[in-house]
Amino acid sequence: MFKPLLIAAAGLLSMAAEAQDFSGQLRARVEDRTVNTQGPVAAANGLLPGIAAAPADVAAFDAELRGQWRWLNAAAALHQEQAGRSSAVVNELYASGAWNNWQFSAGRKLISWDVGYAFRPNDVVAQEERRTLLSSQVRGRPLVSVEYFDADTAWSLVWVNPNHRDHERNGDEQALAGRVYKRIGGLDAHGFARWGEHTGASVGAALAWVATESLELHGSVRHARRADALLADSSVSGLARSAPWVSGMRSNITQALVGLSWTGESRISVMAEAWFDGNAARSQDWRIWNARGDQLLGMAAIAPRQAVAGNLAWQAQAFGGGSSLQRRNLFLRLSWDHEGWTPALDCLYHPADGGQVWTASLGWQGDRMRLDAGLRRYGGPSASVLAQLPLRGQAYVAAGWSF
Repeated sequence: MFKPLLIAAAGLLSMAAEAQDFSGQLRARVEDRTVNTQGPVAAANGLLPGIAAAPADVAAFDAELRGQWRWLNAAAALHQEQAGRSSAVVNELYASGAWNNWQFSAGRKLISWDVGYAFRPNDVVAQEERRTLLSSQVRGRPLVSVEYFDADTAWSLVWVNPNHRDHERNGDEQALAGRVYKRIGGLDAHGFARWGEHTGASVGAALAWVATESLELHGSVRHARRADALLADSSVSGLARSAPWVSGMRSNITQALVGLSWTGESRISVMAEAWFDGNAARSQDWRIWNARGDQLLGMAAIAPRQAVAGNLAWQAQAFGGGSSLQRRNLFLRLSWDHEGWTPALDCLYHPADGGQVWTASLGWQGDRMRLDAGLRRYGGPSASVLAQLPLRGQAYVAAGWSF
């Protein structure tokens, strides 16, 4: 079942003989997903089984390859699932060069900015997903960049998605982004600016300070004139004939994060972060969403089951509206690094409704081998957003080999 992927990987490995630098990782993983028995997806499938796709277990083989040849850089990911689905993605493919203190790049490249761990307001180029179960290559954006470096300062100017038109949204819109970095003793200071073709201007700043040998403090803030969002269609009442969500924009958006990390002599680490995401749905929006879900359930006895089930399934589209489900978020992570082993426990908490995501993980890193296992659980009061996700929990095991 993995034959197509193995053939492709063998071809890339043979090409690597000409590369100046070549590395990669092969990883097998199994993920067991527990379906939630409450929430809109569960209710929809209860009325009409199969109308909403349930999360499926995963058994997959992944290959991540990275190489450099002269001024060309490339990174590719190959994926094969037991069910027969396969994919091959070029995550990076760009040309780069340097002249004195200047560096130039053009192509698909990952440029990741900001100082946060669980949330990054000023990651305005990559806009990568945070807190994934397993680390993996992140796909870059098409861009042209110019950077200048000296001992304590760096300037960056990036033209993102230069060939994209104004109908693109989120990270795919055409934009200009800039960053200035300055090191002042133990303090790292960052300034950011971005202009998007339809979202307009935004500015931001971030600080990271190594206060002591054990303690680091960081913070980030960004204000945007507009931001893409998935909004509820206010004209919809009762049973809708189509999904009651529209792609729109929020105005005058502020996002901010503060955090700290502490590492003791025994290599026990604690990380705490709190953030506000002004582009997430408001608590009032979620109360209206819950009320609509209750209204739809009340219609099940008097309206066509298929129509009610379809509307309940559409309720779940609200979960994909942005990087944060709630505006206010608290995150705490405890980990220990001991002789190659890294056990960790973290929690994401929503003060607005008591929703929680708990993640326990254990990793082991050898010279080339890596083993990972973990469990993630979503919960909270029955009316909380996280308790109504299609997934109730995820358990995973992965084994990887690096070369």
